[in-house]
Amino acid sequence: MLRVQSLKKEFPTRGEPLVVLRDVAMELAAGEGMAVVGPSGSGKSTLLHILGTLERPTTGTVEFGGRDPFALGDRELAAFRNSHVGFVFQDHHLLPQCSALENVLVPTFVQATRDPNVESRARELLDRVGLANRVQHRPAELSGGERQRVAIARAFINRPSLLLADEPTGNLDRKTAAAVADLFFDLQRAEGAALVVVTHSAELATRFSRRCELVDGSLVPC
Repeated sequence: MLRVQSLKKEFPTRGEPLVVLRDVAMELAAGEGMAVVGPSGSGKSTLLHILGTLERPTTGTVEFGGRDPFALGDRELAAFRNSHVGFVFQDHHLLPQCSALENVLVPTFVQATRDPNVESRARELLDRVGLANRVQHRPAELSGGERQRVAIARAFINRPSLLLADEPTGNLDRKTAAAVADLFFDLQRAEGAALVVVTHSAELATRFSRRCELVDGSLVPC
């Protein structure tokens, strides 16, 4: 489903360009998961942003089912991202003025054609992450683990083919992190999305059969 070849990302500086990623290659099938580890500053988040089409590579290709999203114009690329990619970040990024249900529905608001059953799906997702009785609560009324569960439900609302997570349990205590990770994996398997997680957590990384490390900008199996 996802194929990356000869990926390079560099940023201009006053001197030589700063090379963050070099010759990265990977393939990921639908329903498959992979953990990416590495120290801070190794390029993990940059890789995730490119896979999620938030950042364009300097050179190399990223293909979804044989399609290059970076060949699209900005407007079409945004629509592609909204339909095909789900994001879960370390900070949940919920809108404080909105209820849990409204936060889950946010990615659907920009769609040209909105599924009339989307609110039912949002409620179902919140039920599946254990928040059926919290749909009208705002983020300030939820615990850290509950807020992250809302963020996970939001990531799945548009049935993405690729799910990307950047330190999804990084702000949670160990017990809550384990519970949230269980829900995350259960939903990912049920929905059949490919999954890439970048993390510092060895405990989370060991739950993946495929693990890679970013070393000097290159992705190395570990």
